[in-house]
Amino acid sequence: MGSGHYFLVIFYFASLCSASLANNAKINFREKEKKVLDQILGAGKYDARIRPSGINGTANMATIVQVNMFLRSISKIDDYKMEYSVQLTFREQWTDERLKFDDIQGRLKYLTLTEANRVWMPDLFFSNEKEGHFHNIIMPNVYIRIFPNGSVLYSIRISLTLACPMNLKLYPLDRQICSLRMASYGWTTNDLVFLWKEGDPVQVVKNLHLPRFTLEKFLTDYCNSKTNTGEYSCLKVDLLFKREFSYYLIQIYIPCCMLVIVSWVSFWLDQGAVPARVSLGVTTLLTMATQTSGINASLPPVSYTKAIDVWTGVCLTFVFGALLEFALVNYASRSGLNKANMHKENMKKKRRDLEQASLDAASDLLDTDSNATFAMKPLVRHPGDPLALEKRLQCEVHMQAPKRPNCCKTWLSKFPTRQCSRSKRIDVISRITFPLVFALFNLVYWSTYLFREEEDETF
Repeated sequence: MGSGHYFLVIFYFASLCSASLANNAKINFREKEKKVLDQILGAGKYDARIRPSGINGTANMATIVQVNMFLRSISKIDDYKMEYSVQLTFREQWTDERLKFDDIQGRLKYLTLTEANRVWMPDLFFSNEKEGHFHNIIMPNVYIRIFPNGSVLYSIRISLTLACPMNLKLYPLDRQICSLRMASYGWTTNDLVFLWKEGDPVQVVKNLHLPRFTLEKFLTDYCNSKTNTGEYSCLKVDLLFKREFSYYLIQIYIPCCMLVIVSWVSFWLDQGAVPARVSLGVTTLLTMATQTSGINASLPPVSYTKAIDVWTGVCLTFVFGALLEFALVNYASRSGLNKANMHKENMKKKRRDLEQASLDAASDLLDTDSNATFAMKPLVRHPGDPLALEKRLQCEVHMQAPKRPNCCKTWLSKFPTRQCSRSKRIDVISRITFPLVFALFNLVYWSTYLFREEEDETF
């Protein structure tokens, strides 16, 4: 009797299990989803034109929409147009109690839609957008998930070209802040409020790569705007980009330094090599001017002076100064030669005059009377003679102790003080002056702009 009782109990439980499995096998959850969608979105049951109620179904409360995004890529940052292009996955989440449904004891986690016009959508737009488009390959990259409690998740992949006003005073040692702003177009804050999703509102892909910039950090904030039609909710995310300096060091700064140094080669050439020095100066000047125009062609015509303008302007001045230095050397050389020739002519003229005077004196002596006597000057001077005293004083002056030599005067004394050697002096002084001044400029330039860059790092 006892064994029969246990057998009946086991048979009963087995029959119940088999019946439940049969029922589960018969249920088609896709059909259930269709029925639920028809039930909550059927004609006359849901109107997508009416916004959802506020918190806990309060009619006079604003609808809260939580926003987050995933930054997929940044394709370019254009300095000339002051814009940047970004591709992102944009998500919005809000609660619409009209969309609540039975989850069949947790078996329906959510319903999925691909038609955004079937439910109410926030009228969000990107206020600093220039261009934008959705992605439709292979299918439109958009979905809507409706959860049993009425929560709605909207996700879409979009590409945007956004305006980014830039301050290029420190270019190319600058940092730029580019913003992405989102706001409601028609609903005021009394009806619709956007909030950043708590936790991690903005995610960035790990292998984000930019050719000339580095994304250092980002910051989320609110930017509500008031107009004459009301106050509108607004969200923004600020992206801080640091410009990669290595590219500009290789492409701009080092070539400019090389051009300036090449222009100094003319200081070591002979002052008579006019074609070589002129061609060297003109070539470096034209190359530097071409380099400067190429740099400015890739930047907008702003009204203020950029750091790169200071660098190229000073380098161009050094190259032009080297060319002017040769003009000064050539002028000094020709002036010295002319004066030397004039001095030689004057010396020859004086020599001819002396010879002519001596000949005239000799002829006068021959014409005098033979009985005339000549006063003979003594060959030996007496101790009291004033001429002997003058000679002795001159010897004492020449016997004075020599003064301590001056380094600069000793170096400059290697070149004679004649007029024709002034050109050589100018070349020698330029060999030292130009490099020293350029080194001093580099010290001031880099210390100034690097310190200013550190001061402007506030975010």
